[in-house]
Amino acid sequence: MQTHVSASVGGTGNILEVARGLRAELRKSDRKVCDIVLEDPRRILSATVAETALLAGVSQPTVIRFCSAIGCDGFQDFKLRLAQSLALGVPATHSVITDADSPDQVARKIFDYTMTSLDWARNRLESPALARAVDALVAAQRIEFFGFGASGIVALDAQQKFPLFGVPCGAEIDSHQQVMVASLLKPGDVAVAISNTGTTRSTVEVAKLARENGATVIGITGNEGPLADACDIVLLTETLENTNIYTPTISRIAALVVVDILSTAVALRRGEAHVESFKRMKKTLSHMRSTARI
Repeated sequence: MQTHVSASVGGTGNILEVARGLRAELRKSDRKVCDIVLEDPRRILSATVAETALLAGVSQPTVIRFCSAIGCDGFQDFKLRLAQSLALGVPATHSVITDADSPDQVARKIFDYTMTSLDWARNRLESPALARAVDALVAAQRIEFFGFGASGIVALDAQQKFPLFGVPCGAEIDSHQQVMVASLLKPGDVAVAISNTGTTRSTVEVAKLARENGATVIGITGNEGPLADACDIVLLTETLENTNIYTPTISRIAALVVVDILSTAVALRRGEAHVESFKRMKKTLSHMRSTARI
């Protein structure tokens, strides 16, 4: 049975990801079209229906049927969505790492996968939520970051940027310490809960506890779910998921970028006096890196 996916010209789905996901369910002749599309999408972007049919070794009606099977309204709609997908960068499905890959291939695939996924996250980060998060951080009397595992690394990185926030700033990655700190938060404080899955039980409970105590809770998460429900402001940092065992931790990189965005935006809002303080701090740090012998 052939699967048809409803889609529109303005859809946000990456059509190459859709085609790859549906390949096994397509008719044998349709799979031939799918294979040449996935093999060289840029070539298909400039091809006609007849040229695509010739490349795939199928009839022109089969090409049209393939477009319909993956949710497109004809060949031109397919090419439009293909152009949109290529604008995001190299598809993540082309970056799956195998045991046979050389170090050079691994490097290329990880760069491709990372850049594509960051583009994906950038296009889905909501500006109103980002503006609300910056407003909350600018007004905060105290900021605490919470996370475990890869998200804990993001929390620690955020804490190191405390000069940019200009207020007391901490990061907790131990569950007991998280509960203790969240219990002491109060109105005027901000808690930033970080979890890519949005389902880490301890992170969700800490977010709820901080919120109950009156703190504003910002969530940095890759998915809607329990954590998002427990937050006042949600920064949805969605990345291209890939369950291959060799997949790099793209969610961590995307969350680190969001932290950089927040810290820079807050620093810009602090005014000239804060900028001068930051310059002095950077100057002091530069002296510590001096290679001159004493």
